[in-house]
Amino acid sequence: MSGVNERPVVVIGAGPIGLVAAAHLAYRRIPFLVFESGDAVGASVRRWSHVRMFSPWRFELDPVAASLLAQHGWEPPAPEQYPTGEELVARWLEPLATHPAIAPALRLHHRVVAVSRSGRDKLAGPDRAGRPFVVRVATPDGEREFLARGVIDASGALPNPLGASGLPALGETAFADRIAYGMPDVLGRVRAEYAGRRVLVVGAGHSAFGVLLDLVALAEQAPGTAIHWAVRRRSLTGRLGSTDDELPERGRLGQRVAEAVGRGAITLHTGVLVDRIEAHAHGLVVRSGDRALPPVDRIVCATGYRPDLAPLRELRLALDPVVEAPVALAPYIDPRYHSCGTVPPHGVAELAHPQEPDFFIVGLKSYGRAPTFLLRTGYEQVRSVVAALAGDWEAARRVELELPATGVCSGTGDSCCESDERPVPARLGSGRAVPVVPPARCDAIAAEVPGDGTCC
Repeated sequence: MSGVNERPVVVIGAGPIGLVAAAHLAYRRIPFLVFESGDAVGASVRRWSHVRMFSPWRFELDPVAASLLAQHGWEPPAPEQYPTGEELVARWLEPLATHPAIAPALRLHHRVVAVSRSGRDKLAGPDRAGRPFVVRVATPDGEREFLARGVIDASGALPNPLGASGLPALGETAFADRIAYGMPDVLGRVRAEYAGRRVLVVGAGHSAFGVLLDLVALAEQAPGTAIHWAVRRRSLTGRLGSTDDELPERGRLGQRVAEAVGRGAITLHTGVLVDRIEAHAHGLVVRSGDRALPPVDRIVCATGYRPDLAPLRELRLALDPVVEAPVALAPYIDPRYHSCGTVPPHGVAELAHPQEPDFFIVGLKSYGRAPTFLLRTGYEQVRSVVAALAGDWEAARRVELELPATGVCSGTGDSCCESDERPVPARLGSGRAVPVVPPARCDAIAAEVPGDGTCC
């Protein structure tokens, strides 16, 4: 169809990955539009603006985007300082959003509700790839449709529910006013809801660690604050941080939680598979089969994230049925096997959907239900994807990504990291072997990350 390549590329989401994608498109002089559902860029980051990230600024910046900003007088933050979410927005996202190469293409209050192919539903196959994408958007003035030559979905993810079955626990919706998801600001904005209260945190990853430590600090200020922590695992041996972590602040998080549990500041409940929540005279009671946890006043659900695939149902996506990540990437991030922060280099080849050329899911959403996503993973993804959209296949295939090792294994034994290896398929463009933990030896990783795709 003539004129397809003259249409803009649509970027869904104006978080860190979406705005860096916009910077790369601007650098390549490819027309684009950025649709953001919130009233400001970094809407998801703003929800955890109080949280200090455990990776320093040098991991949070993309060189192309930084170069674009530097041309207009922007000065980068000190590379070894650790930003909060608020600082990430103020010193990185807002400067990108107001840059003259990006600002005219940014549309706030524009929520993408569906993506399809012009004149082709999911069943229609002939000449599908030659047609532009239809991007339907809910705006303050009603729904509109835009035609695009390509789509980069950097829309982040949704929080998982409390229920161990993957469904909301019975009663979870009914008691939603007493349940928070992610990392509530218990020392600041919502302090009054937690001070002097009994609080249960559910989850075993870094988001849970952060909330627990904030609650410990709150308990020192507000007598009567009691902290309970529920995890699926029967043991957290080897899961609470390590001095081997190449991001030291990440390793210290778990170690500080372990110390708080050891001195009784946190009451740990292991082997909890939440199936229902009940209201009793003394508070909310979380149940795991026949087992009932002590009553609490508030619950914090920090059980990870999942992609919102509903707007993409008319596309022919190649997604792994378990991880819900692109099929070529899924085996190397699958928490049932993947261990120790080892992710092979990946870019456009692993993110492509063969029956939907020029459509890409990037950022946290590209990892489906897998954890341990880092910002610079997403930056490298969009660099490769945008190079491919520009026709620069040499640059698109030249992908290099080395993630900091976590020093934490997904298994329960000391042999977890001494696992078998399997070769990377040829489509990854590498002969490198990736450590894989057999499911018989290691349980699933249960780390969580903020939903905008920020470093875990």
